[in-house]
Amino acid sequence: MNVRSTVKAIALHEDKVLLNRCRDGNNGDYYSLPGGGQEQYETLAEAIHRECLEETGYSVEPVRFCALMEEICLDPVIREQYAQYAHKMLHIFLCRLTSTERVKPTETDDLQIATEWVPVEDVPKMNLLPKEVRAAFDQLLSQDAPQFLGSVYLEHNHG
Repeated sequence: MNVRSTVKAIALHEDKVLLNRCRDGNNGDYYSLPGGGQEQYETLAEAIHRECLEETGYSVEPVRFCALMEEICLDPVIREQYAQYAHKMLHIFLCRLTSTERVKPTETDDLQIATEWVPVEDVPKMNLLPKEVRAAFDQLLSQDAPQFLGSVYLEHNHG
């Protein structure tokens, strides 16, 4: 069985959240939390720091674990050609910036077209994927206890 362990950051600074603006043929324009796959022998904290730095140019550290979610892609092409991306466990962390200095991103996602600081109050109205994160966003910020956002089957993968 091939299940990809991933990390996602809800990185906050001055009442704004750091999001990747993305675009693909199935989802159109959407936003995604920065993050990505955990490498072998890498801790979740190390993965979230590395992934955010690579994708956004910002250095972050996790403050607390917010949520766990499972995604399973039904697309037969993804399952065959990109099996390592077809079944993911998303570990979502509330993060803080360790520095306001930004370096040049070194490894953005294929579908990523920009990185933006978005007012926190705008997030529930945006096309943030996965939609389960968008629906629970306010709770993820306000509740101390981690949440299970469920297991979802996707027709098409997203970043």
